[in-house]
Order: sequence, then C-alpha cells, then structure tokens
Amino acid sequence: MWRDEILEEIYRIREEHARAFNYDLKAICDDLRKRQATSDRKIISKPLREPRSPKQLNTRSDRQ
Repeated sequence: MWRDEILEEIYRIREEHARAFNYDLKAICDDLRKRQATSDRKIISKPLREPRSPKQLNTRSDRQ
C-alpha cells in the first residue's frame, strides 16, 4: 500500500498536540487561537461567495 510520509508526520504532530491537551477540543482550539494571535504571519480570509441561484445550477443537459 502507498505511504505518504508527509501525511504521517502531520497525523503524528496532530496526535501529539491533542494528547498534550488530553483530547479536550476546547483546550486544543484555545491553544491554536492563541498561537494564531501571537504569530507574525499574515492571515488572509477569503470572502464568502454568494450562493448560486437555482438558475445557475442548471446542467449542460438542461440547456439543450
């Protein structure tokens, strides 16, 4: 079976982080928010897209 070493490392780090907070989701999220707030990295938020109307959802077969 195919192994992805990068994904395995991500899973390992995520597991270690969760274990450090005893798998408490609130504590994990609080820590991640704190790290984000103290980071010097620029945060970019993509604006939400307007939902498409049913008319825009027509498939190619509907246009014939």
